[in-house]
Amino acid sequence: MTWAPDGTKATNMPGMPAMAQAYARWVNANGGIDGHELRILTCNEQNTSAGAAACARRAVQEKVAAVVGSYSQNGRAFMAPLEVAGIPYIGGYGTTDEEFSSYLSYPVNGGQAALIAGHGMQLADQCRRVSLVRPDTVSGDKMPELLNSGLRKASRRTAVDIPAVEDAGEYIAQAEQARSEAGKKHGCVTAVLGERTQNFFDSFRRLPSDDHEVRISSVLGSVGQQLVDRTGGSNSVFEGAFVTGWYPEAGDRRWEPMRKVIKEHAFADNRVDPADPGVQTTWIAYTVLKKVIESLNTDTVTATKVARALDQGVRVDTGGLTPDLRWRYEDMLGVPGMPRLVNHEVTFQVVRQGRLVAQRPGFVDVGDTVRRAP
Repeated sequence: MTWAPDGTKATNMPGMPAMAQAYARWVNANGGIDGHELRILTCNEQNTSAGAAACARRAVQEKVAAVVGSYSQNGRAFMAPLEVAGIPYIGGYGTTDEEFSSYLSYPVNGGQAALIAGHGMQLADQCRRVSLVRPDTVSGDKMPELLNSGLRKASRRTAVDIPAVEDAGEYIAQAEQARSEAGKKHGCVTAVLGERTQNFFDSFRRLPSDDHEVRISSVLGSVGQQLVDRTGGSNSVFEGAFVTGWYPEAGDRRWEPMRKVIKEHAFADNRVDPADPGVQTTWIAYTVLKKVIESLNTDTVTATKVARALDQGVRVDTGGLTPDLRWRYEDMLGVPGMPRLVNHEVTFQVVRQGRLVAQRPGFVDVGDTVRRAP
């Protein structure tokens, strides 16, 4: 099963279930996974705890082998039913604590913690002062210290924390404060508001011009290539913006196998954007599932067998999209509250001529930075 919210007033991720369905069409057209047909169930998580719990209960009722490549901010609601049934959660988007603490969760990225801490590192050499606009939520409350842990990697500076309502239509007051606090020169305004990040920067763009020279920044998931295209490409407010991601930039050749599958098996589905980090995470998560099933060499695939193979150290090569993934105890970073974190590398990107490109080659390890955050 793959679940994600769709049609809600907050963050929507319809591309993740759509990518799962395209992946299934691809592998089944080529004989399945080790001879097994891949059958996909999808569920609209609705961005509510009730919706997440309902999806998890359906996964249990349907006896799925795994929940793969999914998005939810409601970890408490979905993880408990999966644990009772012994169903592994592979490659969640990384928005909840449970994804990095449950013994049945197998994350493929460093989640929000790695992005925010990495973003602080990216900004440390670029910005004299930083304003952070973030959701006024439990999850958002963790962002300032994570960003500051990255900023402190190169200086003693800390960001100005500006909480904001997650689903507001406009953010004029927060935009004015953020620009003012960033200072007149070499300041940066960072907004991490999910789908509402565009609303914030629309408000920021409408501020009366003054003598402030600031650059804007964010993380993938809040800003992506589709948003840059939609807001004017090289003429967009995002031109020159700094962005931190989990994976290589969307134009990297390592995404070519995924792009080929999308072209051949989801060509008419505009939900499947190869530059969407949710779609990318689902692709990587199903790459993990495929490797695990191939390692089983069995006629019957069950949740118990999948979880056991992961626990026993099956190694997954993702074609360079992440470091090799493995979930043994010795592979985990062991951060308090995030003991299951195995991939603590991020990429630094920048918008140049309307395209998100690498600011520097390769991955940046943020493990020590995440570990130092309170």
